Amino acid sequence: MKLQLNKYYIALAHSLFLIELAIAFIIKTGFIRYTFGDYLVVILLYAIFRGFTNMSVRASALVVLLIAYGIELLQLTPFLTYFSLQDNLIANLIFGNTFQFGDLVAYTLGIITVLIIESYNGNHKNTHTVKI
Repeated sequence: MKLQLNKYYIALAHSLFLIELAIAFIIKTGFIRYTFGDYLVVILLYAIFRGFTNMSVRASALVVLLIAYGIELLQLTPFLTYFSLQDNLIANLIFGNTFQFGDLVAYTLGIITVLIIESYNGNHKNTHTVKI
């Protein structure tokens, strides 16, 4: 795995990050906040991986899905308490604090969406990359 910059994915990640921030700070409850936010976050993480590495589509999707599942499964434990972060707003936004099976479904659907789009776009050629 080499580091490289892909402007397309970095721009996508930036846009998704701004959307996630808006969702986190403006919408306090409901489907958009909890489910759609989780759906978008795996697409955001995927865009970050593809924006800074030369990992393949499938490898990036698998790594992101495993990270998302891992963080969700950590929510079955009081891991934020171990680090005295249970009252930290940012830690709770990033890691969450309650396990929800529906979140695993949202993550899976997000990665399936990524794979479908990447397949449709022909795995987006690296025409906008800068090798580091």
